[in-house]
Amino acid sequence: MLDDQKQPLVTVDNLKMHFPIFGGLLQRRTGEVKAVDGISFDIFEGETLGLVGESGCGKSTVGRSVLRLYEVTDGSVVIDGQDIAKAAPEELRHMRTQMQMIFQDPQASLNPRMKVAEIIAEPLREHIKSTPAERRTRVLELMDQVGLNRDFANRYPHEFSGGQRQRIGIARALALNPKFIVCDEPIAALDVSIQAQVVNLLEELQETLGLTYLFISHDLSMVRHIADRVAVMYLGRIVELAPRDDIYADPQHPYTKALLSAVPEPDPSVEEKVERIILTGDVPSPAKPPQGCNFCTRCPAVKDICKRDEPEFREVQPGRFVACHRFNDIT
Repeated sequence: MLDDQKQPLVTVDNLKMHFPIFGGLLQRRTGEVKAVDGISFDIFEGETLGLVGESGCGKSTVGRSVLRLYEVTDGSVVIDGQDIAKAAPEELRHMRTQMQMIFQDPQASLNPRMKVAEIIAEPLREHIKSTPAERRTRVLELMDQVGLNRDFANRYPHEFSGGQRQRIGIARALALNPKFIVCDEPIAALDVSIQAQVVNLLEELQETLGLTYLFISHDLSMVRHIADRVAVMYLGRIVELAPRDDIYADPQHPYTKALLSAVPEPDPSVEEKVERIILTGDVPSPAKPPQGCNFCTRCPAVKDICKRDEPEFREVQPGRFVACHRFNDIT
């Protein structure tokens, strides 16, 4: 459990990220893809917030928007007391030292023409005045920290395995001593045998350095292992947010129930008793989301009001937030 005295390091309020659609002979704007459509959450100092949902629901867009790798459409993102969504370019550059990202594909996120030492030292060259010798010392410290052999500093990324490449990405993210790191499916491209090693490394670094994580993943079993709280996304909106143990033991939103029912159980005797919830229909397009609740077209407990009005994302129990009309005082 989190200490009640801890303060939010990250506060996201009504975040929207809409991508324009252009069409016709004159390529005029004909609509927009509502990748993220008005979400709000806090991440407390030293905690890991897991963000889960099926492919295409907007998880990675949230991560990039929170770090302002995209120019957000609307809303505020306050990190360590500063609103980065409205910060000027020079101010944002200064704030980048406090927030970093670990990308999904370590192969694509590392420059193949740069040696490992150069990749890890790049943030130091950009943001900190230091001598080559000082940067070299810091690079070797970071390689030790993430479990990479110092002798590999002059090798190129293609000479490493997937797990080692991800460790290079982690070392680069740690170079400037950030407070907040977005982990965008950092284990999705790795072999199963390596995934646990990388997650354990992230946990060790968090404990040692006091890091705060937004951990984005579709692997519900891994999120259960690493997260303190879990937010569930569906079609650009958060439908449920709760402490990890509560959400896995007693999910409230119909989509969360369906999502967790698909997680395989290692114990065959337990697996036999699991009641699978099979959702019918396809996920609507984020360019044309349904009226009312985004989940109304597939929800097994849908009511008329669900097709008319968007449910309020509200606290239904201490620390538990759900966006569902079943929890509103409306019939």
